This record gives sequence, structure tokens and C-alpha cells, in this order.
Amino acid sequence: MPLIQLETSCDLSGQDKKQLIVKTLSRLAAEGTGKSERYVMASVRDKVTMTLSGHTDSCALVTIKAIGGLSQAVNQTLTEQITEALENELAIPQKRIYLTFEELAPTHWGWNGKTFG
Repeated sequence: MPLIQLETSCDLSGQDKKQLIVKTLSRLAAEGTGKSERYVMASVRDKVTMTLSGHTDSCALVTIKAIGGLSQAVNQTLTEQITEALENELAIPQKRIYLTFEELAPTHWGWNGKTFG
């Protein structure tokens, strides 16, 4: 909590690239939400069959879920930072990246055998 997930049509066959991206996303989620990276989970799925605007060019969907820490300002900053990182690291144009944000109640998130609320 928070959770950041990347699904992309890009082929990230090299483990180094995947590790770099997942670590970058984890750090950005922690910094952006003000949460300790100790509690951040980040995942990357590549080679996903995707289209955006009817085209199969490289694209990505980033999903961010958290208990607290999300707001209009935070979401805007995260959008800027994440799209810039994906453009720089994966050459995905920012206009081909969607991000979604979801705030969850503590009672709707479990960890270590119990929920947070």
C-alpha cells in the first residue's frame, strides 16, 4: 500500500530493463504519496496485447492504488513523473500512456494476515 502496476505492449525481455522500471515506479509511488517505500508493491507486465486510439504502437497503462496519499495535486505530479520516466526509459510517447488512480478504504486492503482498518 500503495500499489503501482504497469502494463505495456513493449517487450522488456532484458531483466535489467524490467528491474530498472519496477524500481523507478516503486520510488516514484513512495515519494509521490508520502508513504514509505517499505510498503510499496510495484509490478510490470510487458508484451501485453494493447491498443490506444485504434493503433498498436507502443503504449502503457499505469494503475496506482493507495490508502490515503492521493489527491489532485499528487496525481498530477505522479502523472508527469511517470509518463516522463516511461518515455525516457521505454520510448513510449507520453500521449500513449494512461494512468488511473484509486483510493481504497483501509478495510479494503489486507496485508500480513489482517486489513489496515
